[in-house]
Amino acid sequence: MVYIVEDEASILELILYALNTQNIQAKGFQQPSDFWKAMREEIPKAIVLDIMLPQEDGLSMLRKIRDDAGTRTIPVMMLTALGSEFEKVKGLDCGADDYLAKPFGIMEMLARVRVMLRRTDSKFNSDVITIDEVTICYSKRNVTYNGSPITLTAKEFDILYLLMASPERVFSREELLSHIWGYTYRQGESRTVDIHLNTLRQKLGKWGKRIKTIRGIGYKLLENPLPDIPQI
Repeated sequence: MVYIVEDEASILELILYALNTQNIQAKGFQQPSDFWKAMREEIPKAIVLDIMLPQEDGLSMLRKIRDDAGTRTIPVMMLTALGSEFEKVKGLDCGADDYLAKPFGIMEMLARVRVMLRRTDSKFNSDVITIDEVTICYSKRNVTYNGSPITLTAKEFDILYLLMASPERVFSREELLSHIWGYTYRQGESRTVDIHLNTLRQKLGKWGKRIKTIRGIGYKLLENPLPDIPQI
């Protein structure tokens, strides 16, 4: 189930129609009060939340979602007509998983919702994952190495969480593009994945050598690596 909070009826109807045509169950709310009432009855797998709303703004609602232990891990995508970088940063700092500025393409919105729903699969249920020196917390969106914080971009964080949630599994570049960026592979875009992985390795220092390139396929995280792992 996906909850959509959007006060513009035409946009809300379009999103609901698009989700339903893809066999994704969804409920829409124009008033925050109706949303909170529904939250007491059923917890959704993902939320699409507009920022500019009557009664209560979306950022305030997002903070409440993240402060509640029962809802803090629900993936949330923010919708807004405010396209400034400042508004985007505010949303991400409050704990948003994704951000989409209006006007948006309906296919892009669907792809991003699918990414959020994949994150709620059973293999990604752990909020905190620790592998030796590195700990990642999904709800707080932070990573530590030997207790010290590491600053990652949103995409680097999502890549690391995906790899740590399934160590030893090989992820193709196509899978990473689909999981993290929310769209299917197009020729030439594998470079985007490679650049992010290389930067992530550098930020993780010695531990980053666990992220191994599988030539011609993609990447995997070694759970129990040998010392001084050579990079391919």
